Amino acid sequence: MMGRMTTARPSPSRNTAPLIGLTLDHEPGGPGQFSRYPYHALRENYLTALSDAGGLPVCLGYVGNAEAMVERLDALVITGGAFDVDPALYAEEPHPLTTPRPARTSAELALLRAALKRNIPVLGICGGMQLMAVNAGGTLIQHLPPELEHEQPNPRHEPGHTVSVVAGTRLARIADTEIMHVNSSHHQAVRTAGRAKISAVAADGVIEAIELDDAKFAIGVQWHPEFTLDPGDRRLYAALVEAAAR
Repeated sequence: MMGRMTTARPSPSRNTAPLIGLTLDHEPGGPGQFSRYPYHALRENYLTALSDAGGLPVCLGYVGNAEAMVERLDALVITGGAFDVDPALYAEEPHPLTTPRPARTSAELALLRAALKRNIPVLGICGGMQLMAVNAGGTLIQHLPPELEHEQPNPRHEPGHTVSVVAGTRLARIADTEIMHVNSSHHQAVRTAGRAKISAVAADGVIEAIELDDAKFAIGVQWHPEFTLDPGDRRLYAALVEAAAR
């Protein structure tokens, strides 16, 4: 009796660009918005930065099973947005200026945990880095004081300040520099990194990057590397795609 033939899914590392999932903003919709009804959105340069580095970006909505989605991915990018991680996740009451999006955080947390469990590369950007820190047992500063202003007045496609990359970290090996010029658009920051390692700090002491030693590739950055303001940003995306292809 002849058995039924099956076709194996081609290995992304051999035949195709690695498939890299990106999380999305989730907006409630309403008058004056893109739609009157709930919708997902993502800035274009999140996608082009990955594509330029050789990856195949795919957008992930907040419906369906996180583990099933991650099973089909070669890497995960947790993006930023105009929202805050729910402080209940690190046992704090919300600050008056904290604006959580519990549905988004819940979905991203499920994707993050599934990705770490499967040990595929993860890059967290801005709020994505903060979520990685909280998942590692860390805590957040819910609102930076005025003397630690990190909402730069100039456009995001221009640098806002520099960060010092910690020697000996994975980020230092990737960026191949001690100083990076980055943009800055956040009112919260990582207070404690938990099990994660701090890999970059601003001159004012604000934590700007973290990483997980026990993962294949898990780096979080507070800035937005998709604007590729520094050569280290392009190297970071190249390293992510390379790790995803292995």
